[in-house]
Amino acid sequence: MTEASDFSNVDRELDDTILSFADIQAELNLRHATDALRDIVENLDLTPSERTGLEPEIRGLEKMLDKLERACVQIAVFGMVGRGKSSVLNALLGQNVFETGPTHGVTRTTTIGQWDVGDGVNQNLPDGLRPATLRFSPIIYRLSQVELIDTPGIDEVDGETRELLARRVATQADLILFVVAGDITKVEYQALSQLREAGKPMLLVFNKIDQYPDADRLAIYHKIRDDRVKELLSPDEIVMAAASPLTANAVRRPDGSMGVKMTRGLPQVEDLKLKILEILDREGKSLVALNTMLCAGDINEQLVQRKMEIREDAANRIIWNAVMTKAVAIALNPITVIDILSGAVIDVVMILTLSKVYGIAMTEAGAVELLQKIAISMGGITAGELVANFGLSSLKGLLGLATPATGGLALGPYVSVAMTQAAIGGVSCYGIGQVTKAYLANGASWGDDGPKAVVTKILSSLDDDSILNRIKEELRAKLDLREEARRIKVDTPGP
Repeated sequence: MTEASDFSNVDRELDDTILSFADIQAELNLRHATDALRDIVENLDLTPSERTGLEPEIRGLEKMLDKLERACVQIAVFGMVGRGKSSVLNALLGQNVFETGPTHGVTRTTTIGQWDVGDGVNQNLPDGLRPATLRFSPIIYRLSQVELIDTPGIDEVDGETRELLARRVATQADLILFVVAGDITKVEYQALSQLREAGKPMLLVFNKIDQYPDADRLAIYHKIRDDRVKELLSPDEIVMAAASPLTANAVRRPDGSMGVKMTRGLPQVEDLKLKILEILDREGKSLVALNTMLCAGDINEQLVQRKMEIREDAANRIIWNAVMTKAVAIALNPITVIDILSGAVIDVVMILTLSKVYGIAMTEAGAVELLQKIAISMGGITAGELVANFGLSSLKGLLGLATPATGGLALGPYVSVAMTQAAIGGVSCYGIGQVTKAYLANGASWGDDGPKAVVTKILSSLDDDSILNRIKEELRAKLDLREEARRIKVDTPGP
């Protein structure tokens, strides 16, 4: 007898030690997740204009961080209209927080209630169950808050909206309760399958068992367990309950006859409470850490993608504006040296402007150095631009001077040369802009491959003909070179 008692004590101490280590690990998981998410929130690297378009994503991350800091578990309930979802939550809370009623679809929006899991855990339990609940008392300080989330009936919305609702709430929730009130329908099975894909802990609650005779209730339970959800849930994940049971009481009518009056009895949700507390006690903090970080990771990925799209759009507008500015400047200027200098200035200004878009500090000297590095790596294009500027600028200058003397006959060749030179300069500017954008988007880094590889990859993806044609089309829209030639003719003194 003494040996058995000693062994029992050793087993108890071993269990306590294992639980202590599990608690420590769960707490570490929660702290690591909190620190990681706080670092994400505090280092979003967003400009004020970018924040303007990303408020929902930013608020989502802040809510996730708040959830981690509060060690808050969220339990979401799903089910069709009339299955008693709100009643189940009210029974768990011990008070009527969630709206219920006989009308179809009382719950119209997602609502949240706070559950003090230490309140009433041992109340209304059979004597045989009370000792079992004592081991769950530490949950009161392990988890500072438990939120119960009620949702509209899944049959009140169309299939696509139902899927979006299920995905959104299930993504955020740490534990899912799916409430049925009898054999499962096709719609319920489809929704249950969608929720199961979220990979979250789930309990199927067979509610309103008070409305079935014992034999029928057990038959339905076994049908659900052994047939309907066999591929989705284990028997341990199915619980029976009567959240708002009705009891028939005999009453005497005023005329002396006997009648029946239905009254509400005490909720029968003890098994459900025990299941929930067992899950929370075993893995509550780890669930919060894991699920919150998964949800935050998705939100952050959306935020980063949106941020890069915003920057990409802004960068492309800056690049094209620089392309057209350079093309116009080259087209209008017949002096070779000014062509080259003005083109370089425009390229440097473009690089500096792009650096601001990507939030990277850069000086004029740094922009010039980056331009030189890109130009060297671009090789053929910049060399071709230089040759074109020297050769075509000289030819364009001669044709411009000859226009008055020839009575405008040199105008056609002048326009052709100006357009060609401007297009070549614009293509070069476009290539420089795209390379700069890639460099800045990568955090002012060329990556492991180096600048030459990055430049080669980007240049190979450019459609030179398409860019040339677009430059020429916009040049024609922006400039009337014939009017410019006439101005040259008027301003140039005669011989």
